[in-house]
Amino acid sequence: MASRDSSKAITRYCVVSASAALVLAAALAFRGPLPALIPLVTLGGLFVFAENISVELPSGASISASFVMIMASVVVFRTSDSRLGPVAVGMLGGLYLPHLRALEWRKVAMNVGGFGLATFVTSSFYWALPRSVLNDIPLLVASSIGAAVVFFATNVFFVGVYYSLVTHHRVRDVLRDLAPGHFQVYPFALLGVFLGRLYLTIGPTIVPLFVVPILIARQTFASYLELKASQEAMVRTLIKALEAKDPYTSGHAERVAVYAQYMGEEMSFGPRRMERLRLAALMHDIGKLVVPNHILNKPGRLTEEEFARVRQHEHVSVEVLRRIDFLAPVAPSASGDFSHYQPDAKKTPIEPYIVHTADAYDAMTSTRSYRKALTQDVAFEELRKNAGKQFHPETVTALTHAIEKRDEHHGAGYERDVHDWVVAPPEAGVGSAGLGDFAPEEPKQRKRTAP
Repeated sequence: MASRDSSKAITRYCVVSASAALVLAAALAFRGPLPALIPLVTLGGLFVFAENISVELPSGASISASFVMIMASVVVFRTSDSRLGPVAVGMLGGLYLPHLRALEWRKVAMNVGGFGLATFVTSSFYWALPRSVLNDIPLLVASSIGAAVVFFATNVFFVGVYYSLVTHHRVRDVLRDLAPGHFQVYPFALLGVFLGRLYLTIGPTIVPLFVVPILIARQTFASYLELKASQEAMVRTLIKALEAKDPYTSGHAERVAVYAQYMGEEMSFGPRRMERLRLAALMHDIGKLVVPNHILNKPGRLTEEEFARVRQHEHVSVEVLRRIDFLAPVAPSASGDFSHYQPDAKKTPIEPYIVHTADAYDAMTSTRSYRKALTQDVAFEELRKNAGKQFHPETVTALTHAIEKRDEHHGAGYERDVHDWVVAPPEAGVGSAGLGDFAPEEPKQRKRTAP
């Protein structure tokens, strides 16, 4: 029933969005003036072309240079005061061939409504400015930035509500995920207003110049995504190599990355910083490739020599990450220098402490060779008890708050990835090899001399 109700809500939302855009277009046509046919067909055709060579992102969303055409149409039709012109261009966003071929009419309706209404709000921003702004370069540049903000905010709102209905996530969370995309619209806005200005000066013969930035933008996006895909593949290969060596590690790196990103969100990290934090968490244990399995999975305390061998993996992790260009910035997060909180280290980045806290939390709430998983309450108690001593207090507060806010449960009774141990671990254990619990060396026996 819930799924059926959700489907009805999505349908209703798409129909209302498209209907609002169509009613608005009819009202603008009735009020007049009607847009000139040649610029309408030219800019509309270029807009459809840009949309249909868009690049699909891993999230399922797409990115294109179509906003250039919207900004150009706003400038071109401003001179004739035809409010319908840019709105009609925007509504052509419904002519996205993959949606049409798949008969996904709700997405078609959503694009018609979202693009049409966002373009109307953007053109309203320009219509509120004096027409002389088109002849003043500094004002034209400044107005393009304002128009970009207006368009992005409006379009993202419509898209955010749609994806909230589809994914059942809160609108606020969806909008937060989409927000970083605003950086891409500013250069397109600036390019669009200047191309629109050139169109007014030269006419339709300038059209080939419009095609160039669309193709360049498309190729740039595609190249960037290919690079990101190859980098992600390298990270996954390294993780799989570690998982093949130590089965326990399967899922551990991903869980540490999730907990680290929870803390990053609580601390309002930006997208780039969040991505670096994710990579740091995924790669923090890569140096364990050089540690023998019998030490990693030893049920009892480590000897001093074994502990030194385990600590060696931290240096290896740092060296491995430093030698890979895109991972070099996260190398410090794998260092053992941050395994204990240093209150006087005011200038120390907090990321290594975040990874350390996430790693310790997952160690406590996961079954290991020396101990079964602890309960979440016990893990929280340990984190809070050692906040300001072993763990950075801000990271402890951020992690516990993020998990409680999401109503998540980990640890005993809630484990997602349970390794099939040959010998069942005890309910309680001596400690963690990763946290440096080791046994003192036994004193050597003195040689006895014959009487």
